[in-house]
Amino acid sequence: MLKLLRPAVTRVLTPLGRTLVRHGVSPNAVTAAGTLGTVAAALFFYPRGQLFAGTVVITFFVFADLLDGVMARMTGPGSVWGAFLDSTLDRVGDAGIFSALAWWFVVSDQPVLAGVALFCLVAGAVVSYIKARAEALGMTCDVGLAERPERLVVGLVSAGLGGLGVPYVLPVGLWLLAVASAVTVVQRLLNVRRQAVSASPRTLR
Repeated sequence: MLKLLRPAVTRVLTPLGRTLVRHGVSPNAVTAAGTLGTVAAALFFYPRGQLFAGTVVITFFVFADLLDGVMARMTGPGSVWGAFLDSTLDRVGDAGIFSALAWWFVVSDQPVLAGVALFCLVAGAVVSYIKARAEALGMTCDVGLAERPERLVVGLVSAGLGGLGVPYVLPVGLWLLAVASAVTVVQRLLNVRRQAVSASPRTLR
């Protein structure tokens, strides 16, 4: 769903990307800087309970995930290393955000929500792994209720509004995200199973 917004965001980021490329900044450098900034901001702000400020800073760095793609298209065909680095650092950034939220819940004596945040972290990693493993086996796996953009938006919006004092929004957001992530895992497993059965029905166990 959020992929529909990508063209508009790309148009906004193109002038900045062109400027960075002109000054010799590589897309991989932007990827690394965005991840470093995301993790540092999450671990600095969230455990202190500064959820709104942390979300604002994290959102700024998250846009690097789109900016590096814009820059890569300007500099020619994307490299295999660049694609691998981007995908790997996406996981690192997500881990920083949700582990920092879990840390905050532990500090504020909310162990159940700490567990929910950790579940969101693990489920998100499993969702991404299923797709990567399926593609490595020659299949596709783009289905799912909660892909990475949706998970980030729900997590960050919930944290930001919670930081502004909106009641219940953060717990509700995390529980919804946990359920949506679990559903996505099942959706992707079933999708891959259908492809595997179609490709080699006799070898499926």
